[in-house]
Amino acid sequence: MQKQLLAFLSEFITPARLTLFEKVLEERTNYITVVLEDIFQPQNASAVLRSCDCFGIQNVHIIENRNTFTVDREVAMGASKWLNLHKYNSDENNSLSAIRNLKQQGYRIVATTPHTNDQLLQEFDLRKGKAALVFGSELPGISEIIMNEADEFLKIPMYGFTESFNISVSAALVLYEISNRLRGLDDKIWRLSETEKDEVKLKWIRATLKRSHLLEERFFRKQRLAGN
Repeated sequence: MQKQLLAFLSEFITPARLTLFEKVLEERTNYITVVLEDIFQPQNASAVLRSCDCFGIQNVHIIENRNTFTVDREVAMGASKWLNLHKYNSDENNSLSAIRNLKQQGYRIVATTPHTNDQLLQEFDLRKGKAALVFGSELPGISEIIMNEADEFLKIPMYGFTESFNISVSAALVLYEISNRLRGLDDKIWRLSETEKDEVKLKWIRATLKRSHLLEERFFRKQRLAGN
């Protein structure tokens, strides 16, 4: 039924837009996902979303403990429309809920922060399996809960006096390095499955069409009349 719905809605999208969707889908990945913990500056949060879109990261997990995640539209440049945003804000311990959910999906938790057992960005082994890259808030950094739950620790080499990069810069540097190396692996490892592509494409078409829900209602009426 999803493929039929997708074919129906595609009729209302220009061929050029559909071609663009197909091209971008070929570069999308769920092998790497990004986790943002309690980010309070809208500009930095939005810049990370923009980097995720540019580097082909489809899913972003947003933990809201004290701070509500806000998108700055001028900075994000519409990136949030093309991403799957998963928010954790309803539990007593949102950070733990997010990490447990990701581990159930087979992700190793990689905290991007200096640590006793950390590794440099260039040393990160992509072949070990799916990875959730966690970025913390600017001042407090990654919470102790995530530090305790992390499987690995990753740091960006720095050679100046300043102790750390701005979160949006950190995310861009990490994703640039990892996304480039990711595309050197077998396509079957990191590319979306056909089912995942259909799901994302349907989301994009819905985001593109005005009142897409009315078109979908028309589709399902036709299906009922046809006895499907």
